[in-house]
Amino acid sequence: MVWSFSGKGASGFSSSSTALDVTHGIDATGLTAIVTGASSGIGAETTRVLALRGAHVIMGVRNMAAGKDVKEAILKEIPSAKNILINNAGIFACPFSLSKDSIELQFATNHIGHFLLTNLLLDNMKKTARDSKKEGKIVNVSSVSHRFSYPEGIRFDKINDQSSYNNWHAYGQSKLANILHANELTRRLKQDGVDITANSLHPGGIFTNIFRHNAAVKGVVNVFGRLVLKNVQQGAATTCYVALHPQVKGISGKYFCDSNMAKAAPLANDPDLAKRLWDFSINLIQ
Repeated sequence: MVWSFSGKGASGFSSSSTALDVTHGIDATGLTAIVTGASSGIGAETTRVLALRGAHVIMGVRNMAAGKDVKEAILKEIPSAKNILINNAGIFACPFSLSKDSIELQFATNHIGHFLLTNLLLDNMKKTARDSKKEGKIVNVSSVSHRFSYPEGIRFDKINDQSSYNNWHAYGQSKLANILHANELTRRLKQDGVDITANSLHPGGIFTNIFRHNAAVKGVVNVFGRLVLKNVQQGAATTCYVALHPQVKGISGKYFCDSNMAKAAPLANDPDLAKRLWDFSINLIQ
């Protein structure tokens, strides 16, 4: 694979490292992890590896039947693993449509859904961090596609504007929102003096079913994907690295790629844009 020729970064890992590699020797017993999109692809592999390392994993899934299959496969491999199924969804570069709450679907699913889930869990996470004296972690899976959002970054006044909708830019917008969300969370958590970190990451180009909404791209990926894209074991590595590795302890508000700290686009590091997105998102979930 092309990825196997990539050099190691400061962490000692590279784009060819797998989730098992970056969590080798780590004991996650006593930790609870919620993994959304856990019924397939890198979500399923992330769930498997976290459970293998001893974490109590809560699976957030869109397809309950597929989630059940993943759960049973993990339990067969790791009898001591614990899993709870909840409903969730994920989407990529789809044609324009609105969620049930009348929000553009990619923004609703990729950002607002996770923003709401985090908001609902935050008080419990703060209490747990204080009571257990263990660092809590919030990990947002973003994408390098955050660089290809609309020119203004987040189109606050045109989120639902079908006439100017572009499925690729809309995806980039939702992924930019993931990074801005983590950065603003970091600011607020530090202000509260709570031992919880929030980071974002690009998992890499991965050979999964994420391209299902674009027939042309899916066709190319099906032919050449295995030669140039990561497999799911490599794709789940950065998520598992940020979630569990001691090197990331105490680090917050950063963006990672290939299990190393990386540089996000300038818009992703705009604190005013992050604050505005937070307020905008709060209004949407109320």
